[in-house]
Amino acid sequence: MSVRSQLSSAVVAVVTLAGGAAAASTINQNTAWTINRPNAAATYRVVAYGDSLFAGYNGAPYSVARRAAPYVDGEYLSTKWNAHIEVIRRTKSGARADDIYNNKIVAERSYMQASNTRAVMFEMCGNDYLQARSAFMQQTGTCSYFELDSALFNCTLYMERAMQAINTYATSAKVKIISTIHYPGFDADNVLTPCTDSTTGTRVNKRARFLPYLAKSNWRACNLAEKYGFKCADSFAEYMAADYDSNGDGLIDRDAIRYRPGETEASYVHRITTTLGSTLRDANFHLASPGVSYDYIQSDNTHPTYYGSSTIGINTSGNGSGSGASDFSDSQFLNGKNPVWNTSGHERMGWIISTFDPPAP
Repeated sequence: MSVRSQLSSAVVAVVTLAGGAAAASTINQNTAWTINRPNAAATYRVVAYGDSLFAGYNGAPYSVARRAAPYVDGEYLSTKWNAHIEVIRRTKSGARADDIYNNKIVAERSYMQASNTRAVMFEMCGNDYLQARSAFMQQTGTCSYFELDSALFNCTLYMERAMQAINTYATSAKVKIISTIHYPGFDADNVLTPCTDSTTGTRVNKRARFLPYLAKSNWRACNLAEKYGFKCADSFAEYMAADYDSNGDGLIDRDAIRYRPGETEASYVHRITTTLGSTLRDANFHLASPGVSYDYIQSDNTHPTYYGSSTIGINTSGNGSGSGASDFSDSQFLNGKNPVWNTSGHERMGWIISTFDPPAP
C-alpha cells in the first residue's frame, strides 16, 4: 500500500542540461518564518543554510514548502522549549557547495550571529553530484571520472570550511548540525553508461559507480562533524533503507546503514555498497513496514516531498516571510515524534535533525 496523501510534487528540477553539458540555474529562496507559541515569553532562532533541500523547493521559483526540514525542526523546538521559534532559511536552489559556503554561510553570517540563535544547520553538495552525474552520462568513448572526483574533493573542502565558519560566527548556538544527503534516482540509475571503463573495456553501471562517491561524501560529513563539534543527521539512512529488519540480521535496516563513529571510510563504504547494498531502496518507495510505503521524493525524482500544501511566497528579490502557530497540538507529539514524522521526505529529515536538539535553550 503506497501512501501519497497530502504530499506535494514538483514539475521541474533545479538542475538542467544545456548545450550537452551539465549547467545549473540557481535562485535565491530565502525565508523567515516565526512559529508562534501561546503564552511563550522567549523567542529563539534556528538558522539553516543550504540549497534546494533546505529551501523546500517545490518546482516554483516564487514559492517554497513551508514545512521543509528546518521548519519541522523548529516546530519540535517550539514544543520542547515552550518558545516562539524564528526559522531562518538562507538558501539558494541549484547552488553547489562553494556557492553555499561563500555566498550564504560567509556572506550571510549575520543571521547566525544574532544573540538569540540557538541552532544552526546546513546541507550542501547535492548539486555538485547531480551535475557531475549528468556530465558523466553524456560521455562516449572511454569514461572519465574526473568530474565525479572533483565533486567529492570540492564537497569535502567546503563542508569543512562551512563547519569552521559556523563555529566562528554562531557563538550563541547550542547545537550545530550537518545533514547527509540522500540518493535521488536510485532505481533510475541502475543502467549502463554510454562510455566504457579504461580498464575493463566494458560499459559501467551508473549506480554502482556513483554510490561509492555518495557514501564517501556522507562518511566525510559525519566524520568532519565529530572533528568540529557538530551533530550529523544521517538523512541518507533515514531515506534509503526500510524501517524494519528486511534481511533478518537483527537490525532495523535504517539503523544498520547508519554512520558509526570510529568506523573507517573504507569500512563504511563497503558496508553501504556491498554488505548491506541489497537493503538500499529508492526513496520514492520508503518502506515503513512490509506492507506500507511512503513517497519521500517529488515527481522530479530529486527533491523531498513535504506534508500538506502550505507554501511561503518568495518575492522577486528572493525573500519570503510569515508566521503562525504549530500545525500540531502538544498532545499530538508522542515520544518525540509528530503524527506525520515518517510520511514524507522533509518530515523525516526534520525529525532526525530534531533528535539532536538540546533539552533547553
